[in-house]
Amino acid sequence: MRLLVVSQYFWPENFRINDLVAELVRRGHHVTVLTGVPNYPDGKVFSQFRDAPARYAHYEGAEIIRVPLMPRSNGGLRLMLNYLTFAVSASVVGPWKLRGRQFDAVFAYEPSPITVGLPAAVMRAVKRAPLTFWVLDLWPETLQAIGVVRSPVIMHAVGKLVAFIYRRCDLILAQSRSFMPQIRKYAGKDIRVEYFPSWAESIFDLQNTIPADEVLSKPGSFNVMFAGNIGDAQDFPAILAAAESLKSHAHIRWLIVGDGRMAHWVADEIKRRNLQDHVLMLGRHPVERMPSFFRHANALLVSLKDEPIFSMTIPGKLQSYLAAGIPVVAMLNGEGAEVVENSRSGLTCAAGDHAGLAAAVLKLSEMTRDERDTMGRNGLNVSVREFDRGTLINQLEEWIGQLKVGAISPSISRGTQ
Repeated sequence: MRLLVVSQYFWPENFRINDLVAELVRRGHHVTVLTGVPNYPDGKVFSQFRDAPARYAHYEGAEIIRVPLMPRSNGGLRLMLNYLTFAVSASVVGPWKLRGRQFDAVFAYEPSPITVGLPAAVMRAVKRAPLTFWVLDLWPETLQAIGVVRSPVIMHAVGKLVAFIYRRCDLILAQSRSFMPQIRKYAGKDIRVEYFPSWAESIFDLQNTIPADEVLSKPGSFNVMFAGNIGDAQDFPAILAAAESLKSHAHIRWLIVGDGRMAHWVADEIKRRNLQDHVLMLGRHPVERMPSFFRHANALLVSLKDEPIFSMTIPGKLQSYLAAGIPVVAMLNGEGAEVVENSRSGLTCAAGDHAGLAAAVLKLSEMTRDERDTMGRNGLNVSVREFDRGTLINQLEEWIGQLKVGAISPSISRGTQ
């Protein structure tokens, strides 16, 4: 199939869409990616891209079409302008750069913002190709949860935008089952919604991986590792409060691998709380190097703030953690916590409960190696059973193939709903 992928983020930025595109190409599909210039998460255009943009015109056999946007930088206004400029640029410049090309289907990747749906809907109309929209972040609920938007008027307007986008899709994929009722509320009864979770990247095989030398050796330490975005949603105030309460347990170390909008605040708090010997910030690294960092982990930490919207979310890192075969410690509510609890792949506590997190970490550190290994194997089992990469992408191919022949929705011939 000739597939057009619309995503505000793409390689060399680290997102799961990179892995999906590479796999679709390996399966024989002709994939073109419409995206922006890489600037996530630092908010500045990547220097290596700026110096040699031609090197980033193809990825694993897929062609990359880039449109200009305003980098994220710092502050809420710049972030909104980043979202807006990509949406406008991809909707106007995108069709011109892709003029004369035909596609069998359009696939949009939406970890946030929802505005990626605007150029996706434009390409659906211009190319007369069915649109599949993968929702990994619910708007407008997420905006309210992280405090970006508090005005009921703005929330209502964003809700209208969400409904406008959803009703121009032919198939909407929800990253958790809890998302599905919320999506249907905006999409209406005529749009098909299916459960389609994330998976672990194919590189998460630790057996033959050399441990990362960025992590200083400390014999007898129990390492709790957080890997991923350091943002408001991950509730780092609670994580640091837990670390501070365990300062007297010198063998417990917290390793933070990643970057994000709160990284400077976290670094300052580590110094203020005198946690330099207990909490190590190791910076951002390519996803391909994550197994080498995971080799140092005795437990993998996943957390989200205590907000209703986040209780509906299965954090994307959870699938990678499970596939690593390392016990998980989860400070979560809802569906993500249920995955860990039901699979017995780790310990959980309520979102925002720093005392509960500290207790869970201490309990894990006091378990025997065999007990923790059993948790790790349980994680591997649920990863294979529920989040297998090959099985999920097979299902995606089937759905897109049905759209191509009109088996799911005749909406392309009708125009927009």
